Amino acid sequence: MALEAADILADEGIKAMVIDVHTIKPLDIFAIVEAARKCGAVVTAEEHSIIGGLGSAVAETLSEHQPVPLQRVGMRDTFGESGKPDELLKHFGLTAEALVEAAKKAVAKKSR
Repeated sequence: MALEAADILADEGIKAMVIDVHTIKPLDIFAIVEAARKCGAVVTAEEHSIIGGLGSAVAETLSEHQPVPLQRVGMRDTFGESGKPDELLKHFGLTAEALVEAAKKAVAKKSR
């Protein structure tokens, strides 16, 4: 999904970096700070709640080391549901298109 979003953004003239953050603890602070420094904005994507997850950990890291606009894509404060994986991802707004929109919002914020 993130790679697809990066391709869509590239077609629109927006360069994106994709980092696979495979663990929250330990969090690769260096990679996150370096990406924030290079890009000037960050979008996180996670297939679960954004509260207390990757987005929160990245927000803490950025606030302490490299403050930049951040958009978090994931489940908002809601209960999970049952269904087919693709349907659930779409239902909760976890799509490449949602990542593209989040990236555009983050980029717009950095130019203010």
